[in-house]
Amino acid sequence: MKNIQKIILPVLLIVVASILYFSYFAPSDELGSFSSFDKTNHASIPIIVKFVKEKGLTRTTDGGSVFFVIDKEGTEVRVNGPQSIPPGMNEAKTIVLNGHLSGDGFHAHGIELRN
Repeated sequence: MKNIQKIILPVLLIVVASILYFSYFAPSDELGSFSSFDKTNHASIPIIVKFVKEKGLTRTTDGGSVFFVIDKEGTEVRVNGPQSIPPGMNEAKTIVLNGHLSGDGFHAHGIELRN
């Protein structure tokens, strides 16, 4: 009986830790929302969005990029991206932007493709 009691507590702790991880901390493919961003905060925060293929991607005179994305609420936002864009952005289901939201759109410091 004592051996069973010694096993129950660690098993319960593992179960609770697993539930917490998979419900709160596990990576998700769910689209993010720009409404959760603070326009006055310039910290780089990742967000998962969809690339608007119809509007394409254009290059700026300083070598940067400009394109549009949509979040889970259907909000379309202009993105000022970095010089290096990963190849295959048109084929990616979702992309992860790392940056901050400001008055003239989203300033992406990094882009990662997801399939």
